[in-house]
Amino acid sequence: MAAPMLDLITIGRCSLDLYGQQIGGRLEDMGSFSKAIGGCPANIAVGTARLGLKSALLTRVGDEQVGRFILEQLAREGVETRGVTVDPKRLTALVLLGVRDSSTFPLVFYRDNCADMALCEDDVDEAFLASAAAIVVTGTHFATAGTAAAQNKAMRIAKAHGRRVIFDVDYRPNLWGLAGHDAGESRYIQSDEVTAHLAPVLPLCDLIVGTEEELHIAGGSQDTLAAVRAIRAQSKAVIVCKRGPMGCVVFPAEIPDSLDDGVRGPGFPVEVYNVLGAGDSFMSGFLRGWLRGETLETCCAYANACGAFAVSRLLCSPEIPTFPELEYFLAHGSQHRALRHDEDINHIHWATTRSATPPGIMALAIDHRIQLEAVATEVGAPFERISDFKVLAVQAAARVAAGRPGFGMFIDGRYGREALFRAGDHNLWVARPVERTGSRPLDFESGGSLGAHLTEWPSAQVVKCLCFYHPDDPEELRLRQERELARVYDACRRTGRDVLIEIIAGKHGPLLDDTIPRVINRLYDLGMKPDWWKLEPQKSAAAWGQINAAITTRDSYCRGVLVLGLEAPMADLAASFRACAGVPVVRGFAVGRTIHIDPARAWLSGKISDAEAVDQMAGRFQQLVDAWQDAGQTKAA
Repeated sequence: MAAPMLDLITIGRCSLDLYGQQIGGRLEDMGSFSKAIGGCPANIAVGTARLGLKSALLTRVGDEQVGRFILEQLAREGVETRGVTVDPKRLTALVLLGVRDSSTFPLVFYRDNCADMALCEDDVDEAFLASAAAIVVTGTHFATAGTAAAQNKAMRIAKAHGRRVIFDVDYRPNLWGLAGHDAGESRYIQSDEVTAHLAPVLPLCDLIVGTEEELHIAGGSQDTLAAVRAIRAQSKAVIVCKRGPMGCVVFPAEIPDSLDDGVRGPGFPVEVYNVLGAGDSFMSGFLRGWLRGETLETCCAYANACGAFAVSRLLCSPEIPTFPELEYFLAHGSQHRALRHDEDINHIHWATTRSATPPGIMALAIDHRIQLEAVATEVGAPFERISDFKVLAVQAAARVAAGRPGFGMFIDGRYGREALFRAGDHNLWVARPVERTGSRPLDFESGGSLGAHLTEWPSAQVVKCLCFYHPDDPEELRLRQERELARVYDACRRTGRDVLIEIIAGKHGPLLDDTIPRVINRLYDLGMKPDWWKLEPQKSAAAWGQINAAITTRDSYCRGVLVLGLEAPMADLAASFRACAGVPVVRGFAVGRTIHIDPARAWLSGKISDAEAVDQMAGRFQQLVDAWQDAGQTKAA
């Protein structure tokens, strides 16, 4: 029998979750929502992938934007999607959720004739099922004949190939028709019919997991110990009873006289923020240990810790920890009962779940505003033409990139709105400034709430903030700069966006070997851990060495440093590229005026055509790409 290629395949519900963001309000009053993958099997597929397992999902999604979002997110999380059927006739399932208080979590399921409930036996491919060491079947998909038939076929195939069957009871009374649409929050309604319906599933299982209420429905008794014994009478499976803040208890064989006499792992007392999705996170942690052959005590520790993360955060699948995050928590714990307030853990979570990016970025910066306004004024051109010129710059960058990853642009929103759209057409990495151009002390172009402004930006755009900051600035100025940079950092973390901090110190004081390292360490001391740094060229190898040491020591997850140009001549830039060659944290460059300022002057004055402007900028950008690569830096793919 061939060795399995996957650790597990989860089967069943897959939806778009829309979480109300106004905590403490009624679902009726929600004004904005966060979206995420939802549904027990989908959440477990994502959670186990984050914890290092090779997981796949067997379900259906609609042939629409929501279904495509789910497929893209699953792929980004590392979940195998070849078992996801795209249904052209049905819409992807939808769920609205909210947090009313610490014990009330209203939710509404939109599942009438949805895609995942059309899962059928024809969707269950034997070779695909046999490629996994285990499958996860879920209670909701036994509620209708077609989906039950699909799961029963999957279990038969798994057993025939010597694979393990895991049953998440996942009991939702209203999805069994036992409660109204407004009772999505209900977790238990006694039903002999449901118990009888689940009875044939139990003997085929190797692992059965449920809350006390879910084990009540599976075992047909509202006494937990009696229910567990009833399940044992029908199944040899390992039984896991989830007990909320009390952790869990596991029964691998005979059922003892007391629930407390089962196998247990440590519980983690945390503030309950939202229980929705906690069971899926718990299951992900337990399976990370169980499928890797860990002791049951370790499985319980993983599961309880993952559950603690989930109840302390808002969403479902996005909040499940990664394995580095889980390891850190188990080793160090947290000083916060509300884990969402632990900045060290939050940083690991963010850095290990954020979107992938090329290891190096070669960027054409066209986010200049006052500089191009000055050129337009000089030649008598209206400022409106700056916008058209920036679109030409995108064409130049796209020509050099030729569809390869590792190329990007810096584009502003004031004159670059259309350029931002066109950069998206070419899949260029894009950074967009928030600072008011030339401001010192730092101020922002948008005014008002920075976080609210960022909600209008596409999530893929990196937030860039330039700060003219010298560590020997007067204290009042320095504290103002630091406060505003902290606002940028906080807004980016709250809105889920990469942040790039650009520091220029040399215009306002001496640029010594320790100048930029002092700035970097100061910002780290203040709790800022930007995804990217953009720094001016340094005068010595010692300076680059100190910068590298500061970043790698303080934030091993930093994406890296981009070297800026400062309108230096080509020869000087080539020399600066050679000076930082071999510095591990230096991952690219972002150069603007050296590439575009002369073509801009000629084009705005009508001396060259669109095509000539594109040719000139593309030629200069290519020269810098060649110089970067000749210096031994990152090669384009």
